[in-house]
Amino acid sequence: MIKKILVIGGAGYIGGHMTRLLCSQNQEVVVFDNLSTGHRSAIGQATFVEGDLLDHNALNNLFSHHGTFDLVIHFGARSLVGESINNPQLYYMNNVVGTLNLLEAMVASSHHKLVFSSSAAIYGIPEVTLIDESQPIQPITPYGTSKWMIEKILLDFHLAYGLDSVCLRYFNAAGADPSGEIGESHDPETHLIPNILKAALGENDGLTVFGDDYATHDGSCIRDYVHVNDLCSAHLLAGEYMQENPGAHAFNLGNGNGFSVFEVIAAAERVIGKPIPYDILPRRSGDPATLVADASKARKNLGWIPRYHDINAIITSAWNWHNKKSGLLR
Repeated sequence: MIKKILVIGGAGYIGGHMTRLLCSQNQEVVVFDNLSTGHRSAIGQATFVEGDLLDHNALNNLFSHHGTFDLVIHFGARSLVGESINNPQLYYMNNVVGTLNLLEAMVASSHHKLVFSSSAAIYGIPEVTLIDESQPIQPITPYGTSKWMIEKILLDFHLAYGLDSVCLRYFNAAGADPSGEIGESHDPETHLIPNILKAALGENDGLTVFGDDYATHDGSCIRDYVHVNDLCSAHLLAGEYMQENPGAHAFNLGNGNGFSVFEVIAAAERVIGKPIPYDILPRRSGDPATLVADASKARKNLGWIPRYHDINAIITSAWNWHNKKSGLLR
């Protein structure tokens, strides 16, 4: 039974939601985060340890001072695609070397169960519209490559050291906890939905759509949006799955429904009740026309059932948080 959980990167967007969920279930939770992109306020009542995955001493102290964890959940990574292209050294050092340091500390302290935050970015530009785990792995950015390198490392660590892992390949994480107490806050913000909502609140320089000439029904990119709390529930299920299924596993996480950029903007306008102007710029290099998940493997093996299927509900949850946060700043 899983009772005590270590959350690496638990002060970030998805990590913070994960930490709040675990605490609401009265789990014993320790968060390890360097706060480079996360927020101390996101972790709620969890025990907080500030530290960096590149610091061997901090990791050794973490495992020696906080006892034995039943499960480690790893969100600690840089995650901006454009930044990874401009500064690959940062991504390979932080994501890959940092994870190797974590795994070394885990093996040395006899911790053998890890849920890893991977990404659909490992698929690069896919050859099919609906992507399952059998599709070719061909990342086109250092960010995607770093995630794939870690997946390969985890397989090797299982074969050599008996470390069990589940890699969860997210598509587009979105939304916020319905409580309105926590949401998505990056600097810079690169995700579509928060940028739409920030534009509606006048908190940025306006909304930009990159490309309206894709081979889709309205010319804009189509993506699969999965609610952040649904991602968190999958991590819990993945931890339980490893109790009976040793190995190095990988699952896609997505709703299986795609929405175009223009459809997401239209949905946000319905939720907010006013038009949201935008500018159209040329495509960004490497953006696939369509990325939609086939997550049937996660549904079958993990018993994962996403609660949020409607893009309006996902946007509403995000809008509640952004609107509340904006009101506090005024």
